[in-house]
This record gives sequence, structure tokens and C-alpha cells, in this order.
Amino acid sequence: MRAVYPGSFDPVTNGHLDIIGRSAGLFDDLVVAVLVNESKHGLFSIEERLDLLGEVTKSYGNVRIASFQGLLVDFCRTQDASIVVKGLRAVSDFDYELQMAQMNLGLAGVETLFMPTSPANSFISSSLVKDVAKWGGDVSRHVPEVVARRLADRLRRDQR
Repeated sequence: MRAVYPGSFDPVTNGHLDIIGRSAGLFDDLVVAVLVNESKHGLFSIEERLDLLGEVTKSYGNVRIASFQGLLVDFCRTQDASIVVKGLRAVSDFDYELQMAQMNLGLAGVETLFMPTSPANSFISSSLVKDVAKWGGDVSRHVPEVVARRLADRLRRDQR
């Protein structure tokens, strides 16, 4: 069975990797899908996010990295996936994600598996990581080493 784990992954965090690792253990194939949202300018380009995700998930033989634009259910159809995995950090995530899950089920019969993050990662978000790093804080415990390096390099370059 194949599942899709969608997100912006700007940047990928240890919380994302927690969900990826646990999902990879549940499904035959897992497609980690980076949403291309042309109305938002991320810190990292789509290509950089795909590259970082590929690097930090290379130890999983059943994980593939891809990008998509448009409706998630349409992407799921192209991937022959009937399940979407969504990580939940807090109750506030559930409210929005439940609405999306119900819409996806109604549109295309795509089921959603809600997976709570492990307690150690429950407060981590890409936005928070970027904010802390922007002000010189140490985010090395919250992101893979390669991401911490690339984040520091990017922020140094952008400050010039």
C-alpha cells in the first residue's frame, strides 16, 4: 500500500523525519510530497527542499521524494496512493486537518491517517525553526545536521 505525506518542508525538521520514519514502517511505499505554492516564497527553493529531503531520507528504501502543484487528491491519483499521512502537533492542527481530510475523502475517496508527533518534537515547526535561526539561535537539536548547515549558510548569505 502506498501513502503520501505532503507538506512544504521549508525546511524539513526532526518532527517531519519522525513522521516519515514511522510512516515508512507502516506502508510499502511512502511518497514525501513537497507542495509547490507559487503564491508563497519559501526560504528554500522547491529544488533545495527536494534535495534536502532526499539526503535525510536516503536510509529508507521505500521513501520517494516528489513535488506537486494543485489538489493533493489529484497528486494521490497520479501516485496510485489512497492514503494521506498528516502529522499532528497539537489540537489546533487537528481542526484544520480534519476539514481537509473530509474534503479529500469526499472528492476522491482518499483516506487520511493522523499521526501525532512524538512528544519531543511536538513544538517544532519549520516557521519556528526559521525564526530562531534568523536571530542566531541554535536549532541543531530540531533539524538534521545538513539542514542546520544549509539554514545557517542561507541566512548568512541573505544578511549580506
